[in-house]
Amino acid sequence: MQLGTHYIVATPIGNLSDITLRAIETLKSVDLILCEDTRVTSKLLAHYAITTPTMSYHAHSDETKLQKIRKNLEEGKNIALVTDAGTPGISDPGNKLISDFRFQISNLQIVPIPGASAVITALSISGFPTDRFIFLGFPPHKKRRKQFFQEVADAEYTVAFYESPHRIKKTLNELASAVGNDPRICVCRELTKKFESIYRGTIDEIIAMNIPEKGEFVLLIAK
Repeated sequence: MQLGTHYIVATPIGNLSDITLRAIETLKSVDLILCEDTRVTSKLLAHYAITTPTMSYHAHSDETKLQKIRKNLEEGKNIALVTDAGTPGISDPGNKLISDFRFQISNLQIVPIPGASAVITALSISGFPTDRFIFLGFPPHKKRRKQFFQEVADAEYTVAFYESPHRIKKTLNELASAVGNDPRICVCRELTKKFESIYRGTIDEIIAMNIPEKGEFVLLIAK
């Protein structure tokens, strides 16, 4: 039997309209959709009347789950992988699944269905140099945080990274200690959503803005 195809499908980062026609067609046509959180993805699927079965796949999925997914592909079923928001594999556990199957299943076709990505969205409106940039994902919670911010300080190109709402103020203060007040900073909150906000200035100016500790953040530092 012919192998199934593994589609990597980008989904909106907030506004449900930010999905491609190709992504909708793919999600409707596959046999199974792998979701980081089925409850989150179900809202998107319901919005577009997509009734394809779903299965959870996340950072804590065990070997049994992986073998079940693999069996589906080997039986010729087409599978789409999505994340809660944005492009799978970008600061997301989906990259491990792709890496594993790429080597475990001979001749498996892995097809990208591109779309929204929070880091690219933020870079596009920053006005900072983007011919070269460094993306660092999320700062470590505890260990290696000082090393992380030192890496930001030492970078030669525009730096982008994500942060969660309950650590944003701590991160801005640590960033100030590492890079000083000279670099231009852009903080993007709740991109594409109702309360989307873009903050620009020096770190001291941004700290003084008292940014709400709500939503998801992308931070950009110009070099």
